[in-house]
Amino acid sequence: MSAIFNFQSLLTIILLLICTCVYIRSLAPSLVDRNETELLGIFWKCVRIGEWKIPYVAVCCIVMGFNILFIQ
Repeated sequence: MSAIFNFQSLLTIILLLICTCVYIRSLAPSLVDRNETELLGIFWKCVRIGEWKIPYVAVCCIVMGFNILFIQ
């Protein structure tokens, strides 16, 4: 089954995308910041979510990891 049709897999993909974009911005800020309005602006928005809501993203990552490791 595709991750788009499974809600839990979709949430996992979104969390991984947010965390990856924030990590890439920490290594190369100009790579993400120059694409604010283009199609790649989705990654810029993920960086902003990851920077502004970092406690919530961290808690979601911990809960999702626990769920994947112990419940599934």
